[in-house]
Amino acid sequence: MRHPDVGKTWQKISLITGHARRDPDFQFTSLAHLLDVEYLRDCYKSLNRNKAVGVDNVSWEEYGNNLEENLEQLVSRLKRKKYKPIPARRVYIPKSETEKRPLGISALESKIVERGITWILESIYEQDFLNCSYGFRPGRNCHQALKELNDLIMFQPVSHIVEADIEGFFDNVSHEKLMEFIRIRINDTTLLNLIEKFLKAGYIDEGKLVTTDTGTPQGSILSPMLANIFLHYVLDTWFETTVKSHVKGFCEIVRYADDFVCVVRYAEEARRIKREVEDRFNKYGLRIHPTKSRNISFGRFERKNAEAQNRRTNTFDFLGFTHYCDNSRKGNFKIGRKTSRKKYIAKCKEMNAWLKAIRNQVKTKDWWKILIAKLRGHFQYYGVSENYNGIVRFYKFTIKMVRKGMNRRSQKRKMSWDRFTKYLEHYPLPKPKIVHSFYVSPVR
Repeated sequence: MRHPDVGKTWQKISLITGHARRDPDFQFTSLAHLLDVEYLRDCYKSLNRNKAVGVDNVSWEEYGNNLEENLEQLVSRLKRKKYKPIPARRVYIPKSETEKRPLGISALESKIVERGITWILESIYEQDFLNCSYGFRPGRNCHQALKELNDLIMFQPVSHIVEADIEGFFDNVSHEKLMEFIRIRINDTTLLNLIEKFLKAGYIDEGKLVTTDTGTPQGSILSPMLANIFLHYVLDTWFETTVKSHVKGFCEIVRYADDFVCVVRYAEEARRIKREVEDRFNKYGLRIHPTKSRNISFGRFERKNAEAQNRRTNTFDFLGFTHYCDNSRKGNFKIGRKTSRKKYIAKCKEMNAWLKAIRNQVKTKDWWKILIAKLRGHFQYYGVSENYNGIVRFYKFTIKMVRKGMNRRSQKRKMSWDRFTKYLEHYPLPKPKIVHSFYVSPVR
């Protein structure tokens, strides 16, 4: 979250943060007035200026050509309660080989207001959210979630994992239940009505308006905050206050957005937690996926147990990595992790498709810079402890596809591996490296 040095609105938001931290039961009754021109100007400036346009077809630059007048008109509509969010433009991006994920692209003005509401909610709820939650929060990321999971299994008495997948979470969240949760902390009717307007704005799919009675607008700026609020009450605080107090032995949860795993000491407790998690989400109109959710034995005794039971050792996937039980050189237990098969195949297909699309369209010197950025991005995410072989494998695949593509461009001068290696010496690509080390022991 942005914390400017000046500005009356930001001073007020700072006061709200302090009040929310001091009094967890305080209910805020006056927030909508913060959406003034000064504040919304900062919201506009914070937006990514190169993002795709919504159904209004207005770009960041176009809106900014007449920024002050546009913002004054926007604030006027907000004050008169005449503002109505424009439906998002729905697009579909690949989720797997067979599935596609729907995303909503908001109109520019909707993004400005969404950003404003998100920052206000963040100033309050960041004081409430628990340490087990990592997704879409300032100063927290997926690699911290992975390290926390690593440390819990390595340094705590963990012998079982409960995997849970919420079926169609973002499309099925109850608006009624979500608004009930928001009212616990906020009793500003104007702001509450504005949030409801965004929830019910709907989207345009193939030219048709689709209205929404459930779900948060996936792909919007506001959606992750609303999802975190919902899961804070349905899962995080419930697990902290209810589950932990009734479970024998150690148990903990690590959540990134709607993706979470529970680590547990005893088998019977793991089975019980899985049942209770299913019942808990059913109560709020959501379903835990029956085939993608399970409890498994996992931890320092898993390899010996699997050997004794004549079965393969258990593994589980979390945030794009397959976690497995391994031994260090000294023979001690450690967690191994590698890029999950599903993600690796998807990333290879994605890279191959991109190389095919650009090889005859753009000069090599132009797409080479993009290739460098793509490889850096891959190593930045997947370059974690124990996954060196995984990122080397992806690097070798990419190199092979690049050479193949360059040879396809020129039928006259085929590039041998020796010539290609020399080419890479002159125009180097990023080499695989571990960016995130999980081997620093936690302070507990």
